[in-house]
Amino acid sequence: MQKASQFAAFLGEGQSISQQRPPTFIDAFAGCGGLSLGLMKAGWQGLFAIEKDSFAHETLRTNFLNGASPYQYNWPKWLPQEPITIDDLTMHHGEWLDQLKGKVDLLAGGPPCQGFSSAGRRDPFDPRNKLVDAYLGLVERLSPDMVLLENVRGITYDFSSDEENSTTNYSQKLIGTLSKDYYVFSKLLMASSLGVPQKRPRFFLFAMRKGVERPWPYDNPFDAVSAHKKNFFRARGLPLTPSAGAAISDLEVSRNGKIECDDSKGYEAIGYKEPKTAFQKLMRKGFDGQPSCTRLAKHREHIVDRFGIIIERCKAEGRLNTSISKELREEFGIKKQAIRVMDPRKSAPTITSMPDDLLHYKEPRTLTVRENARLQTFPDWFEFKGKYTTGGHLRRREVPRFTQVANAVPPLIAELLGECLLEYRADEATGTKDKVA
Repeated sequence: MQKASQFAAFLGEGQSISQQRPPTFIDAFAGCGGLSLGLMKAGWQGLFAIEKDSFAHETLRTNFLNGASPYQYNWPKWLPQEPITIDDLTMHHGEWLDQLKGKVDLLAGGPPCQGFSSAGRRDPFDPRNKLVDAYLGLVERLSPDMVLLENVRGITYDFSSDEENSTTNYSQKLIGTLSKDYYVFSKLLMASSLGVPQKRPRFFLFAMRKGVERPWPYDNPFDAVSAHKKNFFRARGLPLTPSAGAAISDLEVSRNGKIECDDSKGYEAIGYKEPKTAFQKLMRKGFDGQPSCTRLAKHREHIVDRFGIIIERCKAEGRLNTSISKELREEFGIKKQAIRVMDPRKSAPTITSMPDDLLHYKEPRTLTVRENARLQTFPDWFEFKGKYTTGGHLRRREVPRFTQVANAVPPLIAELLGECLLEYRADEATGTKDKVA
């Protein structure tokens, strides 16, 4: 009886969450919270996040649980504010989850993508691939009205295994399983066409539960995104395809100078003066302090010289935003093939978890966490916690700051999607939604 009364208070004296509160979501595999941030900015209320990594969870706790920002989870008392997996959540808090069934508007998130990513090894036996099953199990347990899932493009590719003599396509598995109870829509979207200064192809999936349809003037959610995006970005004073330079030019060392890094003894960081572009002003909105995570890498003198030559040669050869030439790699004995020099006039290449994959367009250095965060549309007030980088066997076990940023859903895209889904949910008239059906 005690649990029942506590739960009733959490829901609003026995009524559904949607009747008492703003539309609600749970963020599964939340990472550092890019999807949560965008949804909350769109008007959604986050209940809680499921994230097992301690560094990423510290980032979530700092930004969404300490009251320092207007975007806070309505975290239930029955769930400890600590890292957790879906399996542990269902094992230790299953009774509470069962009482949430049918009362949550949206389950958001996406299983870890490393095993699917074409930027990685695409390992069919990566145990993280199996987390798709855990995600589907959570959908079944919660029965949310809607599902929003994001992942890398590689999730749409077939995995072939000679050992198993079988082929697995995880996107088709998701669609096939969800289609039993949901209308499912999926599409590859390029982030650079949705206001993000980065060429970042991503797989998005929307699912709307059958039987709770609402009238809506669109054939599917992607039509709603197309219809809304122009006004969405006009209202924020942004172009649909901002350039990398428009995102980070105010963070140049030559403009701001260096300061002592406040969270890494012995490191220097970039100072800060003021924003220059509409995009930068949006990222600075409501915040006038020194942005965190501007720590500069400690490049040795010969590396700085090498970067300077590479930047100038790539500019001369017209190779900005593409991998450096074979001749340059041979000249400097560079084995890594993914190194690129950013073009400030265009969208940046896809941000990765490897900080040395991308060189600054002007200064002989790699990018900072904050510059990567700008290219992912995180506002400057948003703080990232944990180690900056990690390596070796720890890369499979830890999610440092660079990786948190790289793996995140760009908050600006999440906000646009959240507004579209909010419009769908707002019309709670009963009846059949012929268009989506």
